[in-house]
Amino acid sequence: MRAMVFHGDGPRLSEEEVDLPPPGPGQVFIWVEACGVCRTDLHVVDGELPEPALPLIPGHEIVGRIEAVGDGVERLEVGQRVGVPWLGHTCGACPYCQAGRENLCDAPGFTGYTLNGGYAEACVADARYVFALADDSDPVAIAPLLCAGLIGYRCLRKAGNAKRIGFYGFGAAAHILAQIAVYQEREVFAFTRPGDTAAQDFARNLGAVWVGNSDEVAPVPLDAAIIFAPVGTLVPAALRAVKKGGRVICGGIHMSDIPSFPYADLWYERQIVSVANLTRQDGEEFFPLAAEAGVKTETVPYPLDRANEALDDLRHGRLQGAAVLVP
Repeated sequence: MRAMVFHGDGPRLSEEEVDLPPPGPGQVFIWVEACGVCRTDLHVVDGELPEPALPLIPGHEIVGRIEAVGDGVERLEVGQRVGVPWLGHTCGACPYCQAGRENLCDAPGFTGYTLNGGYAEACVADARYVFALADDSDPVAIAPLLCAGLIGYRCLRKAGNAKRIGFYGFGAAAHILAQIAVYQEREVFAFTRPGDTAAQDFARNLGAVWVGNSDEVAPVPLDAAIIFAPVGTLVPAALRAVKKGGRVICGGIHMSDIPSFPYADLWYERQIVSVANLTRQDGEEFFPLAAEAGVKTETVPYPLDRANEALDDLRHGRLQGAAVLVP
């Protein structure tokens, strides 16, 4: 099969012919129809996440159809359309797994990081961590839901019943989450890169009640703020934007250093929390909610062999919505 392979000696992927991976026990073999390009992929190839399993096929927003199943797979069938997310395996035995917090597993496997992913014509995946998708769904449109959507939804859960929510960084995750928030009758305040009028217009079109630059102050105190941009300086800014008892949720796997800030900005029981990975329960809740809310993704398709271009467009903020590779 064709695959885009990362060897760790620079940020570029090489197009290669590699052996088709047979499914082992408990696994499924999937022909890839689409694979979203996530900022986490960028952190991997830019060397910001340590010790990827090299050589590596990145990609963890995978949509495809099952071609074969390994021994012991019961709930999935050949021909079924499925999705493969970031969390690709857990041990099932550590205290976190036993407590239903599998996103914090002590011995996890991550698709496109420690396990080969979907920047390829095919992949294998642990059947336990594969989501059944609607047979009539659009693979390109649904691919960003496998991470941008799922992680965004977990961030929204951390925000509790917050009515006024600020989104710092309005890209793949925020444009999905904004639609969920508006459907739930919350108020969305969108903070973008200074001068990014395209992103600001995009946020307005999706129902944001206020749009501004990331260095501006919202017109009212916020109940919660979710930071999708990997920029540590946004944490103190978001703290200043939330009201007493408010919460700042950091939604990325990597962030630049957070600068010091006065204790007064944290005082009055404000909180800073991070979101790590996802759980299968998140998927069971999110996909029906996304369908109910009529979530529509803004996508830019790229052929598989233009993966480097897609990553570079993401790296330099040239995308509105989400890039998706189509083998």
